[in-house]
Amino acid sequence: MEANVRKIIESGAELTDRALERLLPPAEQVPASIHRAMRHSVFAGGKRLRPILCMQAAATITANGSLPEGVEDLGSAIELLHTYSLIHDDLPALDNDDLRRGKPTCHVVYGEAIAILAGDALQTLAYEILASVKCPPAAAIEIVRRIAQATGTVEGMIGGQVLDLEGEHHKPSAEMVHAIHRAKTGALIGVSLVTGGIFAGGSVEDVQRLQEFGRKAGLAFQIADDVLDVTQDSEQLGKTAGKDVASEKMTWPAVYGIEKSRQDATDLIVAAFDELAQYGDRANGLKAVAKYLVERTH
Repeated sequence: MEANVRKIIESGAELTDRALERLLPPAEQVPASIHRAMRHSVFAGGKRLRPILCMQAAATITANGSLPEGVEDLGSAIELLHTYSLIHDDLPALDNDDLRRGKPTCHVVYGEAIAILAGDALQTLAYEILASVKCPPAAAIEIVRRIAQATGTVEGMIGGQVLDLEGEHHKPSAEMVHAIHRAKTGALIGVSLVTGGIFAGGSVEDVQRLQEFGRKAGLAFQIADDVLDVTQDSEQLGKTAGKDVASEKMTWPAVYGIEKSRQDATDLIVAAFDELAQYGDRANGLKAVAKYLVERTH
């Protein structure tokens, strides 16, 4: 990883972790069992890529390229929503995985009932935080609306999870893989970028550019993730390798093969960068993070 992107990711993750520590209930807070479970998954070593994308989108829109005050709370709320989705996705009724971010999954440590409730609680807390973000009321409402839509059932994260679940053991098709990736992973990545821009006071045109950038970069990210699942081992991934193949999931490599998948991810990032041309150097941080997402090895 280049020094510049490493610095962006490390500082963004540190800022997010400090905010999460402040925003989450203490582990000893009654009922302690659920608060320990929430913290187990939130602080299990996630890269904080969605909050970092949110922050870098905000910096791209800000006139001097700096992070607007309070954007880390917005990013933290998005991270809580992402973590809730992982807790539920790992449950026996869904992907039935016992490893996440290199550690035992929430239900393995705390049981299914507490894990389900921990996911529910993280989602609830995320919207409590979103209701208090430091931006004009109209912008805050639009942020909440867009995030709710991106995590919902119509081309949102939950809808994508349903398509993914129902697509198991069926012959992969390009149309279905596109739909799953656009909703399950792409929607939350895209809304991380868009809401960062809204938080920073972006115009309608700014938001549209970030949306297009997110659509392309989000798909590239998921394609890269699909490739990693079939080319890396569990220790490198921090989660169970080969699950997509074993479950006969609809993935990009299953339709297009590994080499074309890698090329598609690269081409999508190049196209995504074109959406940021007018921001000049202010977009360098966002571009660096997006490039890292596609080229990472774990």
